Amino acid sequence: MRQLFDDPLWQMFAERALMTMTRGGAEYGEVAAIAEQIGPGDVDGWHQAWSGYADRVRGWAGDSLDHGHRVSAREAYLRAATYLRVSYSPLFGEPADPRLVAAFERESDCFGRFAALAPHPLRPVRVPFEDTGLPGYLCLADDRVRPLLIGVDGYDSNVHEMYWSFAVPALRRGYHCLLVDGPGQGGALVLQRLRMRPDWENVLRAVVDAALALPEVDGDRIAVMGWSFGGFLAPRGASGEPRIAALVADPGQWDQADAVRAMLPPPVRDRFPDVDPAELEPFLSVVADDPLARWKLVQRGMWVHGSATLADLVVDLGRSYTLSDAVASIACPTLVVAADGDPVAGGAEALHTALTCPKRMVRFTAAEGTAGHCEAWNRSRFDQVVFDWLDETLRPR
Repeated sequence: MRQLFDDPLWQMFAERALMTMTRGGAEYGEVAAIAEQIGPGDVDGWHQAWSGYADRVRGWAGDSLDHGHRVSAREAYLRAATYLRVSYSPLFGEPADPRLVAAFERESDCFGRFAALAPHPLRPVRVPFEDTGLPGYLCLADDRVRPLLIGVDGYDSNVHEMYWSFAVPALRRGYHCLLVDGPGQGGALVLQRLRMRPDWENVLRAVVDAALALPEVDGDRIAVMGWSFGGFLAPRGASGEPRIAALVADPGQWDQADAVRAMLPPPVRDRFPDVDPAELEPFLSVVADDPLARWKLVQRGMWVHGSATLADLVVDLGRSYTLSDAVASIACPTLVVAADGDPVAGGAEALHTALTCPKRMVRFTAAEGTAGHCEAWNRSRFDQVVFDWLDETLRPR
């Protein structure tokens, strides 16, 4: 792929828009035109360029809708939502930047306008959870009773981006799809300030409760798929939810302490996570000097988890975010995914080995064009493999 930015952080953000092109979420020419407006390291310029272009595309959508061109309008609204989502990526952090909150609300509005015009019914939903509710969308293939795919998100995505990754391929194959922002994700984080939590079994239980109350859902054929950090959260959730009929972890992950140890020198590495957070500060300050690592850990991680310091974040990850103590309780057939060059997939083999349920592991390769995080550049091949497995696993007996 042609590099639009020399800055790896800027390029990573731009690729989050570009990866949606095959399903109408962006256009290369529009992304390239936006990139031309942005100087190196200019956070304000980044936000202004992306959000300004989103306003232009939203204007095109409104013009088409005013003249009765519903397809053109919905396509433009979806692209505008993507550009707004990318506009606030560099603004991650605690406290939440007012520009981020405003852009998220505009993104939600554009996606809602797209949903109202979509070829399949897309209904906003609110899943009751503890003393509040979790925002999401129910995406229906039609009005028949069908199997349901529940999407579990990662750190820095939301239900609007999950529509591209989960709902589009599910709807094409006759599945209904339920997309929900859990604590620490999307609207639950930005608007409700709900932080990430390790006990995803309690989160998923609430989502399954809501799904089973829907008349369109075949309660015996509910599948759960998690991508990015959802590849950890979905198995953790499945460990406490026996009503799930199939599970996909993309990529499969293991105890988060293993990932943290890779950043630490011995002997601290050998004792982690049984360390005082203050002991980690000198080592982690060096990690945070890298702009990409700083965004992932300090801006994103500390905000998502509500951590006071980077050391508090990594110790919490190491102590609380575990699968080794829960994996034996996963009973449903499980597909574990790993891709060449995906830095998050290091624990996939450990998860697959520890599973005692019916299981399969699939490795996606650079040779087939599916390398990288969550197979973002060849989701068609990913969908082919994964949904073929789901079809066979959920086939009525």
